[in-house]
Amino acid sequence: MSKNLVIVESPAKAQTIEKYLGKDFQVLASVGHIRKDTKVDKSTFDVTYEIDPEHTKIISALKKAVKESDKIWLATDEDREGESISWHLLEVLKLPKDTARITFHEITKPALEKAIENPRTVDMDMVYSQQARQTLDMLVGYDLSDIVRRKVPGAISAGRVQSPALRLIVEREKDIEKFESKSSFKVSGDFENQAKFVANLEGDNPANEDEATKLLDNLKDVKFTVSDIEEAEGSKANPVPLTTAALQIEANSKLGFSSRTTMTAAQGLYQAGLITYHRTDSLNLSSQAVASIANYIETNFGKNYLKVRSFKTKDASAQEAHEAIRPTHIENTSAGKNDYERKLYQLIWSRTVATQMANAKVAKTTIELTGNDKKFVAKGEVVIFDGFLKVYGKSKDLELPHLKKGDPVNLLELTAKQTFAKPAARYTEGSLVKKLEELGIGRPSTYASIMTAIQARGYVIKGESEGEDREVVALSVKPASEIKRQMATEKFGANKGKLIPTPIGELVAGFLVDNFKNIVDYKFTANIEKDLDLIAEAKLERVKMLRDFYGPFRNTVLAADGVERYNNSRLLGHDPETGEPIYAKIGKNGGFIQLGGNEKETGKKPRFAPLPKRKSVKTVTLEQALTQLALPTLPRTLGTAKDGTEIIAANGPFGPYLKAGKYNIPVKDIDPYTVTIDEALPLYEAKINSIIADWDEIQIINGAYGPYVKGPGRRNFVRVPKDVDPKTVTLEQAKEYLANKPKTKRRAARKTTKTKAKTAKKS
Repeated sequence: MSKNLVIVESPAKAQTIEKYLGKDFQVLASVGHIRKDTKVDKSTFDVTYEIDPEHTKIISALKKAVKESDKIWLATDEDREGESISWHLLEVLKLPKDTARITFHEITKPALEKAIENPRTVDMDMVYSQQARQTLDMLVGYDLSDIVRRKVPGAISAGRVQSPALRLIVEREKDIEKFESKSSFKVSGDFENQAKFVANLEGDNPANEDEATKLLDNLKDVKFTVSDIEEAEGSKANPVPLTTAALQIEANSKLGFSSRTTMTAAQGLYQAGLITYHRTDSLNLSSQAVASIANYIETNFGKNYLKVRSFKTKDASAQEAHEAIRPTHIENTSAGKNDYERKLYQLIWSRTVATQMANAKVAKTTIELTGNDKKFVAKGEVVIFDGFLKVYGKSKDLELPHLKKGDPVNLLELTAKQTFAKPAARYTEGSLVKKLEELGIGRPSTYASIMTAIQARGYVIKGESEGEDREVVALSVKPASEIKRQMATEKFGANKGKLIPTPIGELVAGFLVDNFKNIVDYKFTANIEKDLDLIAEAKLERVKMLRDFYGPFRNTVLAADGVERYNNSRLLGHDPETGEPIYAKIGKNGGFIQLGGNEKETGKKPRFAPLPKRKSVKTVTLEQALTQLALPTLPRTLGTAKDGTEIIAANGPFGPYLKAGKYNIPVKDIDPYTVTIDEALPLYEAKINSIIADWDEIQIINGAYGPYVKGPGRRNFVRVPKDVDPKTVTLEQAKEYLANKPKTKRRAARKTTKTKAKTAKKS
């Protein structure tokens, strides 16, 4: 029997804490929320909670442990979500209201001992704030999702915070579609005096090839001299500590991690006691942490690399935690149980150390060259002292020769390369998190779920294209020579890793902008976050806040119920051959072209074709639609393989695929309308080579994650045991594997417990 029972959220966290607290403490995990809010009374805003069926055994174990313990400590996470979980534990386990509640920013022995020495009770204002957020999201989710599903084809749902995020992505895409990419010619020269260096033409670049040719011809034999030199010593400021948003931005930029991957890895590091709490919008570092970092820097790099700093959070409402994200023990330069955790830890470690290091010092040089009234400018930079760059960031030295005003320089070669103006970049997960943070939308604990939600609903996808080839003109000339003209190839339009709205996503955003301006209004959404902060600070009543929001919102829902089904279809024109109308429309699987009217009205089945790449219902033209309609009808036969199997290109609800006998081969980045038999055959051969055994309905396939048995029906598969050679598996063994595969858990019957007085007591 343990004298003390500590209840935390996760088993991993429980194991780490138990080893620090000793034999008098038993640490158990609630494994997240033990109850779910499933119903809201729209007049009183009371909430009905239900025991999570998967937590029934956990609750029983906790109740037993409570009876056997002298003292209970609630040690869930220190943010509002953690506070809410502690309150649910109080209710379900029937604990006294004065049960000890402890919080700590890091899982270390000193932090735990300090928390034990300074217990408090559950902060009900924080609980009310979390309840208000959850209730708000449920009310918006229920009402808004219902009407969006009925009014927008292909829509699944809509959320309070996800909707403004979707609007940002759609608006950026519209800006890109409207952008006209004009080309000009960037002129630069290779010069020499003591050493070779490059300088760029200052001022307006030539607008076209004729102007560029004329300019190069006029300058090729000109004598250039140094007309001005500027030399200055500057510095590069070190970075600030990591908040949750900054961590997601940096991990996306430097490591290519999604927000969810980042937060999963951070959760693992925190639970193992390796970093401080990972949901925070604070820039503060504790005095003990700063002292430890300073000692590490002075010991390992020298005193000249040390510059102790303190940081203050700009936002006064930053209250999700009390410290920035940092390693708990700075002397551990590497940590984590897998590659994701190790890479993220290294990022956190280097960023944290850099915050207490001296600025980098650089020497900057600008040389201005003049000839025939044209100016060329060369810029160089040399690191004098690397400072924080020793552990975080990069700086490339570009040293220029030591010249003085009036010095002549030799022109070696002039070049003029055609360049195209670029539109604003699409958002990545990192840059979208940064924008949401700037607008005050969401909180540290919500960014990852926002990214996941908009993609899971099919409103946004991540681009996979490395770009397309485009030919550009490149002109070059040396003194006393003729101008050479060459064609070069460059990539453009790359969208890999970028967030792209689907046609349905664009439609949902358009419907919300037209009918629910407040829901997608950035300031309105940010003000709700401020109201939630006020509730946590006991400066605003939960029910008043909900009532002030829900009344006007419900009226908007009722008004939107009367609008027409929102399709955004466009009549592009008429087919010159048949005179039939041509439409651009959006269906549940995205945008498409339709030739002909409604079948119910005309009695004639219309023809369909996909939208052209990078075109939407609003931007596609009649000419482009006619080109799409001229594409061959799917499915289309490509030819036959060596074994006589007919290869067919088709398109289905899950995208394009090749049909080869009894095999369906999903294909990415291949257009089923234009794919050739030569392109399809290697895919067919790869499919055949992956099949280890084939008994018609049952097969053994060598997949991306190893060999597995596939049975009849969808999602009917099981891995071949690691100690078994898949080539030796018989049909009977394969059937046995399928019969004994791990079963998915079925949800047990729900046990309902109502809680009204608790949620409405302070309202």
